[in-house]
Amino acid sequence: MSKKLYVGNLPFSATDHEVRELFEAYGTVESVNLITDRETGRPRGFGFVEMEDGADEAIQALHQSDMGGRSLTVNEARPRRDDRGGGGGGHRGGW
Repeated sequence: MSKKLYVGNLPFSATDHEVRELFEAYGTVESVNLITDRETGRPRGFGFVEMEDGADEAIQALHQSDMGGRSLTVNEARPRRDDRGGGGGGHRGGW
């Protein structure tokens, strides 16, 4: 079973290829997804790596390691909370 890892504090210049190479030293990388801003398309400095095996080793080795002068945050990704709302707005209209 694969594990999805959160990778934070990435250099804004990091590419999918560079992140994949970094994690492949510890196991099989299924996917790399670096997050970009919807409006500007610029990197947001974090992403997700899905690994078939070696995820725990990657966390141990890469958490707080240096990439491009930045100290990486690497841990198991938590399920996404869907708290984007939907409903109601705050306008109450009143007399």
